[in-house]
Amino acid sequence: MAKAAKSSGTSNKQNKQNKPSKKAVAAERRARVEAMQRAEQARERRNRIITVSVSTVIVAALIGFGAYAVDRADDKEEQNAAAAKKPVRGEKTWDAKKLGRNHVEKAVDYPMTPPVGGDHSQAWMTCEAKVYKKPIPNENAVHSLEHGAVWVTYNDKAPDADVKKLGDKVAKTTYSLMSPVKEQRSPIMLSAWGHQLTVDSAADPRIGEFFSKYVQGPQTPEPGAACAGGIDSV
Repeated sequence: MAKAAKSSGTSNKQNKQNKPSKKAVAAERRARVEAMQRAEQARERRNRIITVSVSTVIVAALIGFGAYAVDRADDKEEQNAAAAKKPVRGEKTWDAKKLGRNHVEKAVDYPMTPPVGGDHSQAWMTCEAKVYKKPIPNENAVHSLEHGAVWVTYNDKAPDADVKKLGDKVAKTTYSLMSPVKEQRSPIMLSAWGHQLTVDSAADPRIGEFFSKYVQGPQTPEPGAACAGGIDSV
């Protein structure tokens, strides 16, 4: 019995000796916390590095794309400017500086038919998408050209279907007018101030080009001048 008691006492003493002290436990806990904090800080640093790197790549890409877009826009603007200066294929042109712009009360003997500019009446023909079924005075039509209108004319050789198609286009296009001109040399002609195009068919794609280029185009001597409020009956 005494021997057993002694053995038990020795075991308890050894257990107490093997059990870590409170200081050791606290130190171990602090070490674990510090290790976790260091790991978290390292993870945050990695995330910041990744974020900064990705942001740098994105910014660089955006800058590169922006420069590319600006270059493309500049190229397109230059192309549009070049296209604006380029005449429509087959058109005839006259020196605008040599086309008179005086208001007169008498008939004018124009050197081309239909006229594309020159002295003209003080009153313009209404050219707000106006289709005239009868011939109109040249002097009034020329004043409309001065305001930036495109004048579509046709003679007896123009097919009825073409006349209708052209009339539909003019009826939808402000700063344009249309009328018959029996004495013109070609079935269909388009005139703007200093410019004229001859076509054989209303399906000719150059008609659209002529409208796009010269309806209130750069050739207009009086940009912004009204097309409404002129003479609208003959």
